[in-house]
Amino acid sequence: MRALLDLLLPRECGGCGAVGTQWCARCRDALATGPVRLRPRVEPGAPAWAVGTYVGARRAAVIAAKERGRADLAVPLGAALARAVRCLRELGEIDPGELAALTLVPAPSRPRAARVRGGDPVAAAVRAAARALHPEPVRVATALTYARGVRDSVGLSARARVDNLAGRVRVGSLEPTGVRDAVVLVDDVLTTGATAAESVRALAVRGVRVAAVLVIAAA
Repeated sequence: MRALLDLLLPRECGGCGAVGTQWCARCRDALATGPVRLRPRVEPGAPAWAVGTYVGARRAAVIAAKERGRADLAVPLGAALARAVRCLRELGEIDPGELAALTLVPAPSRPRAARVRGGDPVAAAVRAAARALHPEPVRVATALTYARGVRDSVGLSARARVDNLAGRVRVGSLEPTGVRDAVVLVDDVLTTGATAAESVRALAVRGVRVAAVLVIAAA
């Protein structure tokens, strides 16, 4: 049956295009890097980290998940995020589980874009990361959205991105977090830091302190 399905719908690695597998061992190893500390042009208000740079398997997987409907890539991307969280704990950047409950907050997404893509790939990767961190109980809070009037950020300067997002990240239903909770904002790509900064600010207004910003790739 698998051979027949492969013949009708050939599988292709989401990172390098190798035929016969959805995610190959080489691309898995490529994501087993970092995390790398970032210094964005726009200060996000919390330490920012990336699994790696926006090249190779990371770039291909992010594009495939966002533009080609590769929902299956949430699993390897989530595994990379989970590994990065563990590393940040070992580095002391995030409190360990015995001291602080972990909450992962996906970056905001546009509802229309999510509908076109068949779902939000960042939120899907975050949910996969929470599963990969089992048996630790991890809360996923999909509370951030964009208000009307936010333009596509492609081609905008850092200053224009800040102006575009100012006051336009909304925090929806969000259960109170404890004082010691470790809240991590997660996105796929960090370019200037504008989205992260406005998201951290919006959460702070609601009394939520972000311990770290974590992205799959830094552009």
